[in-house]
Amino acid sequence: MNRLGEASSPYLLQHADNPVHWHPWDEEALRAARESGRPVLLSVGYSACHWCHVMAHESFEDDATAEVMNELFVNVKVDREERPDLDKVYQTSHQLLTRRAGGWPLTVFLTHDELLPFFAGTYFPKAPRFGMPAFTDLLRNVAAYYAGRREEARGNGKAVREMLARIAAPGASLAGELDEQPLTNAFEQMRSAFDPVHGGTQGAPKFPRPADMELLIRRAAQPGGEPAREMLETTLDAMAAGGLNDHLGGGFFRYSVDARWEIPHFEKMLYDNAALLSAYALGWQLTGKQRYAEVADATAGWLLRDMRHEGGAFFAALEADSEGEEGLYYLWTPEQVGELLPENEYDGFAARYGLNRRPNFEESAWHLVERPAPDGAEADFSAARQRLLEERTRRERPMRDEKLLTAWNAMAVRALAIAGRCLERPDLTAAAEEAADFIIAEMMRDGRLLSCWTDGRAGGEGFLDDYAFFIDALLELGGNRQATAEALAQTMLDSFEDPDNGGFYFTSARHERLIHRPRSLSDDALPSGAAVAARALLRLSQAAPGLRYAEAAERTLRAGWEHMNQHPLSHTALCLAADEWLRPNACRLDGTC
Repeated sequence: MNRLGEASSPYLLQHADNPVHWHPWDEEALRAARESGRPVLLSVGYSACHWCHVMAHESFEDDATAEVMNELFVNVKVDREERPDLDKVYQTSHQLLTRRAGGWPLTVFLTHDELLPFFAGTYFPKAPRFGMPAFTDLLRNVAAYYAGRREEARGNGKAVREMLARIAAPGASLAGELDEQPLTNAFEQMRSAFDPVHGGTQGAPKFPRPADMELLIRRAAQPGGEPAREMLETTLDAMAAGGLNDHLGGGFFRYSVDARWEIPHFEKMLYDNAALLSAYALGWQLTGKQRYAEVADATAGWLLRDMRHEGGAFFAALEADSEGEEGLYYLWTPEQVGELLPENEYDGFAARYGLNRRPNFEESAWHLVERPAPDGAEADFSAARQRLLEERTRRERPMRDEKLLTAWNAMAVRALAIAGRCLERPDLTAAAEEAADFIIAEMMRDGRLLSCWTDGRAGGEGFLDDYAFFIDALLELGGNRQATAEALAQTMLDSFEDPDNGGFYFTSARHERLIHRPRSLSDDALPSGAAVAARALLRLSQAAPGLRYAEAAERTLRAGWEHMNQHPLSHTALCLAADEWLRPNACRLDGTC
């Protein structure tokens, strides 16, 4: 029986009609594995994930594949956005087992009793493809291995658990003075990896790295900051012109599959757009380039128009697909555009947005990319873009994941507060205030944050990111938010801090115990919660009496100093906290000194 019909997650509900006997991750599912002796097939994804949908259509909706899954495994489906703790543990397990980067959908096979991972992958095709076996063949082989060599599988899982513990073990804490060295290393590594033509890091796929941009903004605002400013502007210019940016509706897609920011994976995530709204608003404040203010305005406009709940908070994501095809909602042909624009407008628009070139999406369609004006003169295509946007709204829209996540909403609050200040837009500040009020009213219970809200139901014990990001956002809002920030900081320190070694656990003592309690100072898709916590505590210590905030932040920086020095670009958020420690009053992120 498929048990996902009562789930709150839109992603799980997408799988509620599968012939697979899916369980949510709960005690009933884990008990079924223990009692049956069948291994757990853990499938982790999210609603906006294109390859998650591909695997679902190919395999999870297929009766023959489902029959094999149901016979051989206890099948558990997890929304990585609702359970980031499970995702962190088993993504890292995947990397240890395969020595390759993970991703979504994440497919991990676990022992039936201790839930130890013994085999892992991401997407598997229904038929042999991409050098991978057919999914049903893989299922049978994994089940046969577990039946015949169970102790070996358990031993592999225990080895992964031991490696997880070693990775998270506290390193040597810096005993001397905190200095500039990690920041110098970070800038030199940025410069070494920099793409001088398209900005960002060299190669593909190309992800926006907003924390890197904030670090460049801080450096550019200091004496001798011209090299940082040049890197920053090259990146912001290229992303604004490229296909990562939605030139009609505003907002940014998740990442580019090429090195030119031209063709994205078409999902739109709240956290990406919050971080990029901050980056462009701060870039405008630093440089005065009107283009950055326009991009920030358009991104904020998309958030308020398309992603806002009636209570003021923001939905999680728009998926990439519509009508079963990735990106279809956003693609055009010259004929479609020609029907919407007068002849005297079309030629200029086509030259500006690449419609007079070969199709850039799978050799059959055009994704709008801003090209340099052919004659060097900047024409105003705002009316033409509006006509295309109005026509686009008549298409079948990508599905919106309408759960509200505390951490991601906190990032949106911070971004709107920054944009409201930098762009002198009181309406954006008001939107930030309203979203913060929603979190406090609907996603807090007895002074503790909950992680998720869907259809009037809040649930899930808050994670470190929920606390750290929301404290940071409240401090950005300022005003009368100080008392709430202080109360949440006390709870965060009591529930998540490792006072002996420095840093923070991702889960509190109140969370479910997994095979590993994750803790990390490095960034992933989101900035490190421990790093954001350190930065927020430093800011809080400047306004609140007592030493506890500053001491906790210092312990975190000391615990991460070696990691920052060796791998600064994996710890950019922690570098930002270090810069806050070294220059608390020298330079604001808005570029004022």
